[in-house]
Amino acid sequence: MLKEMQGFDFLAVRLPEDIRRLEDIGDFKSAIKRIEKTLNSKLPLLLRRRLEYELERINRVKKDYSIGKKKAFQLLKKEIPNLTRKKFQNWVEGGYIDYRRIDGKEKYFGRFIPNLFRFSSEAKSLRKKISDAKDQVAESVLNAQVEKICQSQFPEKYILPVKRRIKMRVSLKSNTVPDGEYVRCWLPFPRIGDQQIAVNLISSSPQKYILAPEDYPQRTIFLEQKVEDTKPAVFEVEYEYVTHASYTGVFPDKVEPYDRDELYTKYTREHCPHILFTPYLKNLASEMVGKETNPYHKAWRIYDWITHNVRYALTCEYSTYENISEYVATNLQGDCGMQALLFITLCRISGIPARWQSGWYINKFKASPHDWAQFFIKPYGWLFADASFGGHKVHDPKLHKFYFGNIDNFRLVCNSDILTQFTPTKKSVRSDPVDNQRGEMEWREGNIYYDKFTYKMINDQ
Repeated sequence: MLKEMQGFDFLAVRLPEDIRRLEDIGDFKSAIKRIEKTLNSKLPLLLRRRLEYELERINRVKKDYSIGKKKAFQLLKKEIPNLTRKKFQNWVEGGYIDYRRIDGKEKYFGRFIPNLFRFSSEAKSLRKKISDAKDQVAESVLNAQVEKICQSQFPEKYILPVKRRIKMRVSLKSNTVPDGEYVRCWLPFPRIGDQQIAVNLISSSPQKYILAPEDYPQRTIFLEQKVEDTKPAVFEVEYEYVTHASYTGVFPDKVEPYDRDELYTKYTREHCPHILFTPYLKNLASEMVGKETNPYHKAWRIYDWITHNVRYALTCEYSTYENISEYVATNLQGDCGMQALLFITLCRISGIPARWQSGWYINKFKASPHDWAQFFIKPYGWLFADASFGGHKVHDPKLHKFYFGNIDNFRLVCNSDILTQFTPTKKSVRSDPVDNQRGEMEWREGNIYYDKFTYKMINDQ
């Protein structure tokens, strides 16, 4: 069992060159053998941890790239009936379809199809027409709510409270764990703080639980049950919570200098491995900010650059990346959390306190895991920045500007930091060490990865 590690500083350790070269050419089998051989040597502790984790990381990468070329073509042909192999290959060679060569075979990213339709207008135009009425309604509801927030005349920072009733269910797949073994589960649970108040636990299954403190940075409800052949292992929690929108009118000329206090120190420092002040990121931040000294204007320049230059993309599991913020800045693409991490890192480099928020985006017509950021401006306090939503609205100046400093009230907040330990402590390495939105599971022999369970969020609005 690969045990839970205290911190992930080891990911900043570069792999030995021979192992790195084997992975770069996709020779994972040889890389694994070389790692196992190296681990038999006397090694510095951090390098040993890096190599132990690399065995797990390789396995997870293979799960992300698990589709063979024939199957990938067949899956895409269901979306584009007139698809030809030449057209498919053109998109591969053009970088629109993500694949890796692994142990001599082309293996395609499991979610390459939605990314293709995001990246290629040609592919999108050829796609079989499908009804997206639900997504359109969800978008309309969001736009109307943002307009309502912008027109509000409330003096308070947190406005328009809404109560939601949520049920989350996680189900272990059959034959994952032998009968008679105990499975431990940590489900994300709403934390108290900022825009979110008045959380009420209604029920859990199993009934016995351990609930983390209300302001815990990654709040969970812990459940445990014995696997029995006669019934499926299902973990469920139901709760109500009250959340708010936030709309703050900032006057840049009223912005005050920071106090170099504990808050400032905590939220302007590095957090290895995904918030690191690398030479490239420091140079990039300097390029964006220039000679600007007002922290509000500096944060805007960072947000504006990300929303105009980083495209949204579905990505591999966070546990497979060595440095997420630098990955996004180098590849100019990433999902919501990756964009948030880049924003946080560049703000901290620029002397602006910034931190994480995540959980779910939930309205009546749509529910999905989501991440965003906060940044601190004195005397206004913590403001919000949702770069992925802002990037989606980049052609609508009002909506684009809204997601810099403000937030809608369709958020469920479970996490206020990354890479934090659960309570009670998880014994094995997590499926996602960075965040927690889908839940985590383990048994006596180790972690239970995402491919071994399903999750569902039910919104009883």
